[in-house]
Amino acid sequence: MGFRVSGKFPYYSNTLNPVRTGRKMSSQGQQTGKKEDSKMTLGLTMTENQATGLKRQIQVDELFFVGKSAFQENAVVRTTAFGRALFMDKQIQSSELDEFIYHESLVKPALTLHSAPKTVFIGGGGEFATAREILKYKSVEKCVMVDIDEEACKQCIKELPSWHDGCIKDPRLKVVYGDAYAYMMDTKEKFDVVVMDIADPVEAGPGYKLYTQDFYKHVADKKLNPGGCLVTQSTAADLINAGSSFATIHSTLKSVFDHVHAYRSFIISFGGPWGFNLAYKSHKSLPASPLDLSPQQIDKRIEERHTANAKESQFYDGVTHQNLFNLPKHIRTTIKSCKRISTIENPCIMDYGEIQT
Repeated sequence: MGFRVSGKFPYYSNTLNPVRTGRKMSSQGQQTGKKEDSKMTLGLTMTENQATGLKRQIQVDELFFVGKSAFQENAVVRTTAFGRALFMDKQIQSSELDEFIYHESLVKPALTLHSAPKTVFIGGGGEFATAREILKYKSVEKCVMVDIDEEACKQCIKELPSWHDGCIKDPRLKVVYGDAYAYMMDTKEKFDVVVMDIADPVEAGPGYKLYTQDFYKHVADKKLNPGGCLVTQSTAADLINAGSSFATIHSTLKSVFDHVHAYRSFIISFGGPWGFNLAYKSHKSLPASPLDLSPQQIDKRIEERHTANAKESQFYDGVTHQNLFNLPKHIRTTIKSCKRISTIENPCIMDYGEIQT
């Protein structure tokens, strides 16, 4: 559940503040008197600032749930363009149109490159779609998911059933509601793969610690088994924003790991290319580069490693794998030129689409 921040928090351009009433609403937010089962039809427009001078609008047609947890405002809605979608603090987090692209991009390269992942840690992941993709791998014996917002997770289970697709009943999944940073600092467990599907590094939240050299060094030295790897969502990777958090996360990982490989996918509900970073130390079981494996080798690994009842990947395969890691020249240049290292004392903080130093 990567909490996206690409500029200032967006706002409802319609000032209606709706709650569940079970009545159908007109585009002006007035009751029509017609009963509707626990949902409303709206005329709301969400406006997001993606960069200085750049905004986009998302039409919201139905509101299935809205509420506030101890950590954030959560809403599940139906949008015109993306279908059912999850918003947190009025930021789109995931949509039924393309959530499979985000979650397969986050999970599958790491679990496919690893020789045989048995233990996996998820930081965040509140929609349970990250767990869904991990548990498709038959070698996985235990998946520990730690998310700070129990109320939001339970609403996702109820309102977004296709996201978890029943994986919440898998006995291999252990869910802990708490701070992922504190959990990793305190636990004696070690993992084959660590998947960070957590909030962007924003000043108002604790998530920034999970993008620091301090955290990555702790994971590399004490939490990963030999031959293990870490993958993290890494914020917007477009022409305007790639030089901020995406590049900084990459350079911070490179200060700890022998091999760090940036990649990206186009997530239309996020407004453009979204970045990821895969990191690991040298080990005989891991390739020097993800591109060392041919498309045919990737396809074979997927076929051999998925459980018998696992649904076929919609996005990721051998050809897509090659495309993910073959970044265009201007993005490679941006990453290479970034020397910023994020630490607890001097963290990388996203603010209005820029980096605070």
